[in-house]
Amino acid sequence: MARKNNDDMLMEDELAAAFLEDDATTMLEPDEPANAAPAEDASLAAAEEEEEIEPSEEGDDGWETGDDFPGQLAVDVYETADKLVIKARTAGIKKSDLNVSIHDSILTISGVLSGGEDDQTTRWHIQECYWGEFSRTIALPVAVREDENSVKAELRDGVLTITFEKEKVEEPKVIPVQ
Repeated sequence: MARKNNDDMLMEDELAAAFLEDDATTMLEPDEPANAAPAEDASLAAAEEEEEIEPSEEGDDGWETGDDFPGQLAVDVYETADKLVIKARTAGIKKSDLNVSIHDSILTISGVLSGGEDDQTTRWHIQECYWGEFSRTIALPVAVREDENSVKAELRDGVLTITFEKEKVEEPKVIPVQ
């Protein structure tokens, strides 16, 4: 990516380096290749390869697996001329395990995604799917009508679609100054 006229803008590599740098004191020398790893990191990686990693109560990857934080639900929010639409992928969620509420222009979608449990499991090899409670709270970006007749929630083919009628907002009236 080439620099634009504004020299204050960071290039993509610089931006990634700024966020991914583990140690602020570990900086590459100008003549050092960008993919070079510091010597201590290389020796640490070699030591980790030799070490047998035992499963722990935290999970095989070392991250805690506690139920302190419910999973996040990814959403799309967009508007048309007269509606505000929120869509969320909710594959595998039963209608009875889904809760949708709105209060003071704050939408909350929560529920439980059950499945994936097997009492006979002795060891996980890969576990990427989220199972359990999830919740998402969204401050609606435009004024909407919150009455029952103006909101529609539909679960079809694993997609939750919530449609709100937008409030009719009058254009500001110009008041002439005399």
